[in-house]
Amino acid sequence: MVLAVVILGTAGAGYLYYQHLNANIKKKALNIGDKKDRAAKGKANAAGQTPLNILLIGSDARDSKENQKLGGAKDTFNTAPRADVQMLLHVSADRSNMSVVSMPRDTLVSIPKCTDPDSGKVYGALTSAITNDSLGRGGPGCTVATWEKLTDIHIDHFMMIDFAGVVSMADAIGGVPVCVDANVYSKSSDGHGSGLKLKKGTTYVKGVQALQWLRTRYGFEDNTDIARAKAQHQYMNAMVRQLRENATLGNPNELRKLAETATKALTVDDGLGTVAKLYDLSKELKKVPTKRITMTTMPWQYSTTNSGRVVPRPGDAQKLFRLVREDIALDGKDKKKSTRTTTTPSSDPAAADDKIAVQVQNGTRSSTQLAVTGRARTIAQLLVGKGFTEAVADTATILSEEKTVIRYPSADLEGDAQRIAKSLGIQMSSVKKSTEVSGVTLVVGADWRSGTKYTAPADDDQTPASAQVINGSDKKQCMHVNPNYTW
Repeated sequence: MVLAVVILGTAGAGYLYYQHLNANIKKKALNIGDKKDRAAKGKANAAGQTPLNILLIGSDARDSKENQKLGGAKDTFNTAPRADVQMLLHVSADRSNMSVVSMPRDTLVSIPKCTDPDSGKVYGALTSAITNDSLGRGGPGCTVATWEKLTDIHIDHFMMIDFAGVVSMADAIGGVPVCVDANVYSKSSDGHGSGLKLKKGTTYVKGVQALQWLRTRYGFEDNTDIARAKAQHQYMNAMVRQLRENATLGNPNELRKLAETATKALTVDDGLGTVAKLYDLSKELKKVPTKRITMTTMPWQYSTTNSGRVVPRPGDAQKLFRLVREDIALDGKDKKKSTRTTTTPSSDPAAADDKIAVQVQNGTRSSTQLAVTGRARTIAQLLVGKGFTEAVADTATILSEEKTVIRYPSADLEGDAQRIAKSLGIQMSSVKKSTEVSGVTLVVGADWRSGTKYTAPADDDQTPASAQVINGSDKKQCMHVNPNYTW
């Protein structure tokens, strides 16, 4: 977002200066997970435009004296960094709107196998692991792979910044207005807290104070990472407004200073690894008006098995991911109808029903409910009764699928998969190509826990209330201070 203003403002600089800025930019691999875990690219709209998905990562690395001083925790110096801030920035295909989805750092997720491109070290897949650990498993490319596996959203780029980068960027901007509803001091008797100390009302924070704001957990609302994400959203919205309204940024020297800071502070994927590429991106971001920027937090609930950790909230989280995946604006102001796509009939005809081999698996387990015993066998018998005599139940595999899905590995089996869907009344959008299966595979999801008639769940395109929506133009946002942290 900063670059959308900065790079455009330095467009008149000379070739040598651009080469200098290019040398400042650090680059890492975009996705270091297995190809089978990659999400499919978003489809183009009628005008041939495609959406942009950029993962923003805030690293807690203590890999330098400056980062150690800012981050504290001396015992973690030079240890594997963690992705304490993770925000997926989605820019619509027509560039009319932008949506941001934060994931709390304490979210338990499945981290896929990742291979460090520099050392060749392979990190095995993990289940029920804290999402911020993904960064230390080969770099930001593993965090990207984790997001794609969880959301099925294809990520085009990433941008990562560390403690020192946040401070230097905030200084160069000249301050960002933030608000608290009472005097706040984020420091407890046992040493917890960022050290943020502000008076009630609006304060322009920059430098170290800006970093403190972005890191504050003890002092806001319920002292959790959820409140911290809300404070980060308010900061980012205010920063965008500040950059677009601040006339002093028309000064070439100020812009060059900001460009220096921005390029030194960032680590990006190769696709954004030059000023020219960042310039092209900035032109796209600049098209989105502030009033069409929507900040959200992934809907969550506390884990029942790991105290203090959270998991994606069943239903709501998947719905939010779907809206982003299908390029539906989270502010509800799309003029167009839902862009939800339907699968066109396969050009490869289906085999005769009694010749279609299909494996049925039980995916009715969720984070709040146990799997329904025997669902794979029940639905396999249903298919046999409909003439699909090659249907078999995989009773050894229990999965977690929010919605019933039919997967097929290659184009020559697409027609077979669609025929299974039609016979059961399953929508064609639930038929998906996947390298995770070796044949047509029906996973009975948590939306079909009983009965033999499948009813597609009613679904609208409204952003779930649990996503805690904040609009980019809302200047009235003010963080609620925890009464135990006032002064």
